Amino acid sequence: MSERAPLPPIAIIGTGSMGGAILSGLRRPVEGADPVPVRVTTRSEASAAALRAEGVDARAIEHDSSANAWAVEGAGVVVLGVKPAQIVDVLAELAPSLDADALVISVAAGITTATMEAAAPNPVVRAMPNTPSLVGRGVTGVSAGSRATAAHLTLADDLFRLVGTVVELPESQIDALSTISGSGPAYVFLLIEEFTKAAQAMGFDEDVARLMAEQTFIGATRLLEASGDDPEELRRQVTSPKGTTERAVAVLQGAELDRLFARAAEAALARARELAAGS
Repeated sequence: MSERAPLPPIAIIGTGSMGGAILSGLRRPVEGADPVPVRVTTRSEASAAALRAEGVDARAIEHDSSANAWAVEGAGVVVLGVKPAQIVDVLAELAPSLDADALVISVAAGITTATMEAAAPNPVVRAMPNTPSLVGRGVTGVSAGSRATAAHLTLADDLFRLVGTVVELPESQIDALSTISGSGPAYVFLLIEEFTKAAQAMGFDEDVARLMAEQTFIGATRLLEASGDDPEELRRQVTSPKGTTERAVAVLQGAELDRLFARAAEAALARARELAAGS
């Protein structure tokens, strides 16, 4: 990983999937860089104790009602990793304890920067990471609120580059991004499931079918990354004229996959807008 700019002390409120992924990124050693001071809070004492056993400065709100206020004291960045329905209440609770210039970043779906700004006076950034962030290969969309400066957005970029690739975009596109990079891993996993079933239908044992399907997808994506070629060009290289792959691709294209994927993305976007509206 390339050297990163120094980050200020960070508080992570809630260490579920995304909060935990960010914490893992912050804890990865970087040659020549000092560790970033991090304080985290969890809901349960058991989770906090497990983190403390790994050397993380953690407290649980289950046994310490002031845990969140403790975490944000002196923090330059506060990451809200709680559920969407909790964002406003948690921000209202934190507002008196936040440093005036602390950047607040939410990774909750459907909660706008305007909603966050109404709950606390700080600059805010809305971020939408995806689950591959857990292995450092995520895609995160970031959108700045009205009080956030270019420096704040750069700070958010630096943070999320610890867990993958960052895309800056206007907030009007953040829900659309969630239908592609956010929901996208589920689409890939579904394709692997169906590919595995097809292999089993041809007589392969389940473990062999899974191995072939999973490793084919993993290998293909690594080839795509390493080659720098367009997916269309790589597909052509595999598809010999009048060969078996050409026949199979024709069946898939005959199912109008372009329309199917567009409909899937549109359905996800419609639901994202419903969530943003509170329904």
